[in-house]
Amino acid sequence: MTAEILAPLPPDVLERRARLPLKPEPVVLRGDFVRLEPVDVQRHLEGLWAVSNGSPITLGGRSLGAYDAEELIWRYLFGGPFASLEAFEGYVRAQVNAPNGLPFCVVDSATGRPIGMANYLNNTPEHLRIELGSIWYSPIAQRTAANTEATALMLGHAFALGYRRVEWKCDARNERSRRAALRMGFQFEGVQQQHMIVKGCSRDTAWFRILDGEWPGVKAHLEGLLRRGSGAAG
Repeated sequence: MTAEILAPLPPDVLERRARLPLKPEPVVLRGDFVRLEPVDVQRHLEGLWAVSNGSPITLGGRSLGAYDAEELIWRYLFGGPFASLEAFEGYVRAQVNAPNGLPFCVVDSATGRPIGMANYLNNTPEHLRIELGSIWYSPIAQRTAANTEATALMLGHAFALGYRRVEWKCDARNERSRRAALRMGFQFEGVQQQHMIVKGCSRDTAWFRILDGEWPGVKAHLEGLLRRGSGAAG
């Protein structure tokens, strides 16, 4: 049996590995429903805290009473819930200072108010892959078009930069995140068992991805969801 000889990738693809920085360059991404701004702790911290700590919220014409922040936001994430603004600040600053990541504040376009966070994580220019993760939205913005449009903006920017693979990972028990990934066009690749220890517990991780060749079809799918007003998170 003859071993298969692998053809090298085109030179322009290989060149991107040296061009892309380890820490993604800050950029503002604008859509119809949301605007993604690189997190500025001074400017965004208190607004993000206000919509994620379980206190009542009013946003535009919508209101939400007190809620369980652990259940609705933090249960499957690496941090939270937080007992104080100072503790929350430590969580946010760690993401801002990550050597291979870039956190965004997701801003509601209609009100100019923060409604959540989304990150480029685990950036690996050497292999032209990057991850979307540590994503959370205030309950007042859940089941709206915010997550769909923010994800579409981040995917579009990543593939425009030249990445070949964008990943989405979540706790395998997080059914809401798994449904959202599939609804937005990510392909399920399997569950990595005992992948992490998070908050003192063993975590199995569900892996999803979109490849550069799949992006045009996924982009059209996401645009259709947003156009039909069916971009709400599952």
